[in-house]
Formats: sequence, C-alpha cells, structure tokens
Amino acid sequence: MERNHWTERLHPSPRNDHRTDWERDYARVVHSASFRRLQTKTQVLGLGDGDFYRTRLTHSMEVSQIGVSITKKLYREAEDSSPAKQWLPHPMLMHTICLAHDIGHPPFGHGGEVALNRCMLPYGGFEGNGQTLRIVTKLEKYAEGHGMNLTRRAVLGILKYPAPFTQVVDWDLSGGKPKPDGMVEVKRTSDLWQDRYQAQLPDGSIFVASDFKPPKCYLDDEHEDIVLGWVAKDLPEWSAFAEVFPKPKSDKHKKTKFKSLDTSIMELADDIAYGVHDLEDAIGVQLITRRAFIEWFEDDREGKERQAGLRPLLDTLFEGNFDLFVDTLFDQGTPKRKQAIGRMVGYFVEGTSFKEAYPNFSEPLFRYQAKFKTGSMGAQSEVEMSLAVLQGLVVDLVIKTPAVQQLEFKGQKMVCDLFEAFATDPKRLLDPRHYERTIQGGGDTPTSRVVCDYIAGMTDDYATNRYQQLFAPRVGSVFDRL
Repeated sequence: MERNHWTERLHPSPRNDHRTDWERDYARVVHSASFRRLQTKTQVLGLGDGDFYRTRLTHSMEVSQIGVSITKKLYREAEDSSPAKQWLPHPMLMHTICLAHDIGHPPFGHGGEVALNRCMLPYGGFEGNGQTLRIVTKLEKYAEGHGMNLTRRAVLGILKYPAPFTQVVDWDLSGGKPKPDGMVEVKRTSDLWQDRYQAQLPDGSIFVASDFKPPKCYLDDEHEDIVLGWVAKDLPEWSAFAEVFPKPKSDKHKKTKFKSLDTSIMELADDIAYGVHDLEDAIGVQLITRRAFIEWFEDDREGKERQAGLRPLLDTLFEGNFDLFVDTLFDQGTPKRKQAIGRMVGYFVEGTSFKEAYPNFSEPLFRYQAKFKTGSMGAQSEVEMSLAVLQGLVVDLVIKTPAVQQLEFKGQKMVCDLFEAFATDPKRLLDPRHYERTIQGGGDTPTSRVVCDYIAGMTDDYATNRYQQLFAPRVGSVFDRL
C-alpha cells in the first residue's frame, strides 16, 4: 500500500500551510477539547486527594515521550538497506497516536468504563478504546461529523482492537443474550444477584463490577462506515487482520489477534508507563509503603518467583542487589528515586525490538511489529518478565486496595445514576445541544448513545458536580454554571 493511502483523511482537508500531515494530526489532538479534559480524569488515584500524582493527561504525555523514544531507538538499530525501516512511524505520528490513546476513557477510571458498559448493554455496549475511535472520527468538533479528521494511518494506530463489540463479547459474562433481531435482552441486575447470592436486591446503580467488564474492541456504531468503509478500504487482508482468538478462558471475552505496527509501539509505551510511572506515584503518596513492598516480594513461593522475574533489572541497574533497589525507591529521597525511575524506563525502552512478526501479511503495517526482545527458544524475554512483575505489584498493592476500589465504586454509582436520569427524561435534563443529537430531538443518534457520549466526555469534577446538582438536596441553583 502506497504511503499516500495512509495520509488520506475521511473528509477532504486541503493543505494550506507548511506543516506535514503528521504535524497537522498532532495539532488537532493537542488542541481538542477531549484531550484537554484528560487533565481532570483519573489515571489510578482519585482527583482531589492531592496535586502530585498523574492524571490521564500526564499519563498520556509520558506514554507519548516513551513511544517516541522507542521509535527513535528502532530507527537507530534498523539497517538502512532494510525495506522495513521505511515503515517505522515518524516520531510526530507516534506523538499523536500516544497522546490520543486514552481520550475515550470516561470519568472515574475503569469504574466509569464498567458502569457505562452496563448501562449500554442493550444498545451496543461501551468500551473506552472504542470510544476513542468514535471521538476522533465523529464526535470532536474540528470537522463537523468527522471528528478530528485525522489521517488514515493515525486512526489505524489508535485502533487498538480491530473487531467490533458484538464479535468479541461473551453475553454469558454480560448478563444478557442476543435476540434473533440482533438486539440484546439484558438480564436484570437483581436476577444476577439472586442467581449468585440467593438474595433479592433492587435493580439499581449498585452492582458487581466484574460482571460487566467490557471486551476489548471498537463499537458497532463505527463498524460499517468508519472501519470497513474507510480504514479497511482497499485492504483485502483486513478480514484476516481483524481475526478474533477463541475465548482464552471461560471467564474472559474473546480477543483480537493482531494490531498494527504503530499500535504495537504505543502499547509497549503504555505498558512501560503503567508499570514504572504508576509505581512511582504510589510510592510518592505513600500508598505503597516500604514494608508492604518488601512483603510482596517475600510472600512464600510467589514472592520468590517475583524476585526471580525482577532479577534481570536488578542485575542491570542495581548491582543485583534487591536491598539497594528498595533503598533507592524509598529511603534516598525524591531525586534518587526519580533517577532510578528514569533508568528503569530506559532499560525497558532498550529492551524493545522491531521485526517481521507476521510474514503472511503483505501489508507492511500488519506484517511488522515492535515487541520486547525474546529470550532463547522464543521464550518470554527477561525485560518483559521484569515489567510484568512491576505491573503485578501495581495491581496488587494499588489497584486492588480497598481505598482505590471504593473510589471506583463511588464513581460507577454516579455514572449509572447520571445515565438513568438523562436517559429517562432527556428533553428535560440534557443540554439542548445534546438533546438535538437524539432522534426524538431531530437528530439521527439514539438517545442512549447520546447520553453515553455525554457522560464519557465528562471529567471527574464535572461528573461529580452534575451528580450533586441533580441529586444532592442542598446543591443546585439556576445560577450554577458547570
């Protein structure tokens, strides 16, 4: 496929300045309202508890910096004569993809995502990455009806999971099943509770989050016109590229098999930021204590496996000394910790490689992938094992803690209550500019999807204020401006 195919835009946009296509894409993301809203959306820790830790905005900026570092590292190592080198993304393109990768995530982190999926199950579901595609191609107001109107290659890079919701969802895990007409008959939450706990509870905004975790996908609303009608246009291998794995486990949704070259770089950068920078945040605000950190690595058999997985990183950066590693993170002050975090990021960046992973594809953006270097006999690399240990530590000592889970629970309840209110009486409660998008308001979008788009675009603060305005007896005035 020729390069000009990948610089095409969904809506013609004549160039009238000196910028390249990739520079124009970058500017459209950076100046978008959806990107700015990331500054008050939760990354891991809830807003309002301090001003030190990362938000979705600072996380995206760090992913961008790491993604560009990986790209430049791959350029340096690629042979000039290799035809593959010409397909590595321009650093500005990688900036754009990384900065945009999280703009579809709703308020209150994954709690908000699960809540919106539960509310939207009868109407096509919800998934944060799918909402990102929806924003950049339809909702953002740069080009009316065409979102940011980015280049085809930028949109492909943002498209992390190239299959629609209905092709990967397991309805048995989502409380419902498809009917013959394609709609979904969703089981009431109270029925789910009764089946599991033998207790009759009201069908309301309190539910078990794990019952409604969405599959990784894009939304069916963008399947025909955006994905098949434009991104996949003139790509005969798309059906193979969009292939779906069988269910990996009985309690998991199906997953897509492949991703584009640019997406593979972005995902490596995202994983590094998650494993290293989110750990730095948790230590900085003392959510992870020195004692808990050490105990996690001393926990019987699993603790020994964790230390073994971390050994390559310790040998490279900390003289093979676990105690020095702990002291540097906890006892030697912020400058030493920052320096150690920087070296850890560099270690993982240097552990990446670029190769022909799927030779059966003729399209270079499908054929080549960035991955962590593999070990002997194709085994998981030492670098990848070390990163997996750090990510597991963040999950166990941060994500799964009662403090963080209670924040997610509070957020998911607010999202559900807001959705129910707006969907019940949209003409009365929605702002006219949103109501006019609905079918009954004269637009062409179902009310449920308009409400979902509205809530997904909210920041944590805006959603909290809107909730209080509607539901708190002593809050709310005609003079309030949200």
